[in-house]
Amino acid sequence: MGAGKTKVGKIAAQYIGCDFVDTDHIVERSAGKSISELFAEVGEERFRELETEAIEWALNTRGGIIALGGGAATREENWQLLRRSGAMTIYLQASPRTLLARVADKGTRPLLAGLDRPQMLEKITSLLEQREPWYLRADITLATDNSLDKYGMADALVARLKEAGISAAELHRTS
Repeated sequence: MGAGKTKVGKIAAQYIGCDFVDTDHIVERSAGKSISELFAEVGEERFRELETEAIEWALNTRGGIIALGGGAATREENWQLLRRSGAMTIYLQASPRTLLARVADKGTRPLLAGLDRPQMLEKITSLLEQREPWYLRADITLATDNSLDKYGMADALVARLKEAGISAAELHRTS
């Protein structure tokens, strides 16, 4: 939530020359509704099931860089899908205050709906405490607190991928 997965992922994919897909967008497109509407209508558990379906679709058909929703990493089923596919996982790590600065004025986060800034910070802190053990399973952790610049974060991500021996060709998948 606010780590920069979509913005940084899109830019990194452009730099590398590979596809980019965001599982939230897949879910929204297939449901014909926004994430906020889905949360309100079907609840978080059903949304997470739709998210898992989107992850599976993206892994099987797209390749490239795939941005997962912030809660996707909290399902063992998703980790199994990622590991079986051979995907390299990346955690864009940020403090609760950094995340708050990135999302507070957007009004698009269902888990923060109706909260004032102090309540948002408390909620983000709580979510991060719950989720971070899952996030730390990632192959690469990239700290993002020092820069809110999406281009600098994308540069750092591409550099880390290169250090890990991931080439553009490996990010392209043909069906």
